[in-house]
Amino acid sequence: MNVVGFVGPSGTGKSHRAVWVARERGIEFIIDDGLLIRGTQIIAGASAKKEKTKVGSIKRALFTDDEHANQIKTALNHYKPKSLLILGTSDGMVEKIAKRLGYSVKEKVYIHEIATEFEIKQALTTRKEQGKHVIPVPTFEIKKDFSGYFLDPLQIFRRKGKGSFQLIGEKSVVRPTFSYMGNYTISDYTIYQIVEHVTSNMEGVNKISRFRAENHPDGIYIEMDLILIYGYQIKTLLREIQKRVIEEVENLTALNIKRLNLVAKSLVVEPRKLESKKQESKKQELKKQELKKQEPNNQKSKKQKPKK
Repeated sequence: MNVVGFVGPSGTGKSHRAVWVARERGIEFIIDDGLLIRGTQIIAGASAKKEKTKVGSIKRALFTDDEHANQIKTALNHYKPKSLLILGTSDGMVEKIAKRLGYSVKEKVYIHEIATEFEIKQALTTRKEQGKHVIPVPTFEIKKDFSGYFLDPLQIFRRKGKGSFQLIGEKSVVRPTFSYMGNYTISDYTIYQIVEHVTSNMEGVNKISRFRAENHPDGIYIEMDLILIYGYQIKTLLREIQKRVIEEVENLTALNIKRLNLVAKSLVVEPRKLESKKQESKKQELKKQELKKQEPNNQKSKKQKPKK
């Protein structure tokens, strides 16, 4: 297998340009910070950007953990790629990664060969001031593994002609734990307030009678009992509640809802709706009575009608 090393100091924009470098050289598979990536999909591995410390991040990127390294080896043996691009901060790093996976680097590409000095400085400034890192896959692909991290999609275009651009890939911007500028916490009560706001504006929902949220490394697990209003399709309503709650919580907090269990605990009949139903029933009964009164008259008119 032809292994190509892509070398550049940390924060100079390697991950940002990795897809372009691979595309230009016909390379289908990329190894970047502990992940094996094919096109826009993560095939195997765990991201070093999810580690809590810089030391842990480096170890993850170098595949020091046997289980992690074997996972990548198994995937590579399964797909049998003709070439592989390995990203690293130095010659030694890409060589060490290749050796750990049982390969050797045959060619190297350096960041200063494909990026201008201004672009490199700009990338370094963004890393230093904002602590942002790029992962060369779309946001939906990594969101399940980065619950609670800052995720922003970054679409990359290539100029085709004057005023014309071609989309060549989508990447994700994250801020790893070791780059946080302080800690932040989103309380369970805040999650409850979001959920309560969503459900209170939905027809068919009376109120939340019980709410429980548990935080896990991969996201939030929510259990919720609801009192619904009589007259609505319960199954359809619960599905709609799940959909809207998940969309709103994930949009406002960047947290994943891994499970949302809903229980229709009881039903209530709203006084206004009950009164309107009574009135509707009365109208229907009056109509029936009126029709019954008209039936004898109709029969008499039929009998009195002369034959031709």
